[in-house]
Amino acid sequence: MLDRAFNVLIVDDERGMREGCRRILARYAKLVETAGSGEEALEKFESGLYDLALVDIKMPGMNGLELLDRLRAQDPDLVSLVITGYATLETAIEATKRGAFDMLPKPFTPDELLSKVWNALERRHLSLEAKRLREERERRLLEIAAEKSRLRTVINCIQDGVLVTNRDGELVLYNPAAMHFLNCDNEALLRRRVDQCLAQPALVELFREVLHDDFPYAMLAREFVSTGDDQVTCMANVAPVLDEEGDKLGAVAVLRDISQLKEADRAKSQFISLVSHELRAPLAAIEGYLGLVVSDLIKDDPEEQRSMLMRSRARAQALLNLIDDLLDISRIEAGQLAKQVESLNLADVAREIVVLLRPQATAKGVVLYDEMPTRLPPVAADHEDMVHVFTNLIGNAVKYNRPGGSVWLRAQVEGAYARIDVVDSGIGIPAEALGKIFDEFHRVKRRETLDIPGTGLGLTIAKRTVESYHGRIKVSSELGAGSTFTVLLPLSNGA
Repeated sequence: MLDRAFNVLIVDDERGMREGCRRILARYAKLVETAGSGEEALEKFESGLYDLALVDIKMPGMNGLELLDRLRAQDPDLVSLVITGYATLETAIEATKRGAFDMLPKPFTPDELLSKVWNALERRHLSLEAKRLREERERRLLEIAAEKSRLRTVINCIQDGVLVTNRDGELVLYNPAAMHFLNCDNEALLRRRVDQCLAQPALVELFREVLHDDFPYAMLAREFVSTGDDQVTCMANVAPVLDEEGDKLGAVAVLRDISQLKEADRAKSQFISLVSHELRAPLAAIEGYLGLVVSDLIKDDPEEQRSMLMRSRARAQALLNLIDDLLDISRIEAGQLAKQVESLNLADVAREIVVLLRPQATAKGVVLYDEMPTRLPPVAADHEDMVHVFTNLIGNAVKYNRPGGSVWLRAQVEGAYARIDVVDSGIGIPAEALGKIFDEFHRVKRRETLDIPGTGLGLTIAKRTVESYHGRIKVSSELGAGSTFTVLLPLSNGA
């Protein structure tokens, strides 16, 4: 449970968001107040009562980033959380530079809000504790190192990396997180200059700038990539450490891993590019066909007109299928798909799909063989989810097969799982494509697959659906010799 001895200020121009956060935190906080604008927040902040501020980025008048600067100027120890519906890498980096502890993208659940608030208050507690220890025990950073038995407990609890130097650029304090980011050995670093023991030129240059006598700023922030096999992208915030008279004692650096933010931004850009390509091609084809029809260039050939309209219709249906698949992926990730979980015999579900797809298989000359037992221990799942999974797997086994080929369905119990194998004698999958077969929009580009329709999302949806039930889906294949897709789902309790 959160400690009630904290005060929080919620700043958001949306009344519903302010009130929602207030009601959640009111059960735990000593004082919760709200403000609808940056100006109103500054007026309330003059009381100096607040430990934590939740600040919206996009507000009329004074925006959230400007408000963060003003609040931090009044209380450097204030911990702030950014709440925003525009969570981008650039916004996160800018908010971090302004002193924000973390970002909370809208919409969020009460548990997510409480988790972020608890982490922020823990950070404030550690910061104030470290400040108290410095004021009571040490005047200089070398004295802090002498008291490391107590201070280490505080510093080591911080997940961000911490490096402290004296005014000569010699390391006097660091934590394990920093050593992990920098891929350094923990031993024999104390009293060594940063340019002698750190392999990150960007970080060494930051320390050099901050320790210079004419350094004019309160802090410098810069990205760098760590060395070693486990490379991570870090945001380094380096600031000078001053005594009561304003003399420079050294510098402190806080390193935060932003690799996930960078990867999320890259994945978003890649996803937008892929979706744009998948939408553009069929739309261009539809526009071309309709352009020929309405231009009367083929008005004397009704059959050709009908053929073009039918092809346009097929392309439009492919677009609808793509949009439906994208919506399904979004709902699966958000946990918004309605499920009616019941005890299912996976073999029975697979047989339903065999009956449904047998005409399609017969038309292509593919034989479906049911080698599954009559009864299989039940699994707990939604019937429609399982229909979608096996429609995709069995449908692919038919589509990517050869005329006169075969598809075998087999089922068994494997440990605590029900196992269904869909085995085909089709064209197979190249070895280099096996690791990407479940990625969004990935389709194996070969001469045999050019005329086979699909969105490239079916296997992605199948995999995420199976994993949502704590199951697994895997594939093995040999080019020209067929493929085997295996679904493993946990048996119902007591099965």
